Amino acid sequence: MPNRSSTRSRPSLETKVQPAQKRASETYELLLDSAAKTLAEFGIERWSTNLVAERAGVTPPALYRYFPNKYALLSELGKRLMQRQNECIERWICPRVFAGGVATLEPAIAGLLLDTYKATRKVEAGVWIMRAMRAVPALQEVRLASHAAVTAAQARLLAQALPHVKRAELQVLSRIAVELIYAAVEMLFDAKLPPKAVARIVAGMLASHLHRLAPEPGVQPNPAGLPAPGTAS
Repeated sequence: MPNRSSTRSRPSLETKVQPAQKRASETYELLLDSAAKTLAEFGIERWSTNLVAERAGVTPPALYRYFPNKYALLSELGKRLMQRQNECIERWICPRVFAGGVATLEPAIAGLLLDTYKATRKVEAGVWIMRAMRAVPALQEVRLASHAAVTAAQARLLAQALPHVKRAELQVLSRIAVELIYAAVEMLFDAKLPPKAVARIVAGMLASHLHRLAPEPGVQPNPAGLPAPGTAS
């Protein structure tokens, strides 16, 4: 049975006002820009809506017209960061990559990881936003929803390349790949490790497993999962 008290205490992540006019839209973007800048300057523990309002040159009540609390600000920053990260996938992962086996898969996955890392670095307070998406319970759904959408898309691509593998297994594999790449990007901000070496190792692990799932040369995929001719059912 769900904990009703925890559900009631969960802060709202929805914006109060969707800016329709130019001035309101400019204020909305100014608040998000100020939120990112103050987050980068003070870190998550000292960060507050008062600091954001002060940086933006507005009163706290003016900020609350758009964002009911700091979690709503972080939620919007998180969605934008995730979108920027997800755009990297389209530049590296496509059916042709899967068709080429390890030779094309490994450099593509490594390139995706490095591209995601670079994209995160370019976003103001990107690392702090990533940490908040994992550490703050109220914001975890933002990260999980984004990862679920990416997982579904990648599972569909894998199903084209590996039609003989059960869809449920491809779904699990896709989710592990998404989480592993995301965790590796986080690790690059926390540990002094060479990004290219990390990308190469992670890519090698994923590409190797995908290669093992490929059908043997001369063996036709069996998407329906039916027994091969001449074998017992």
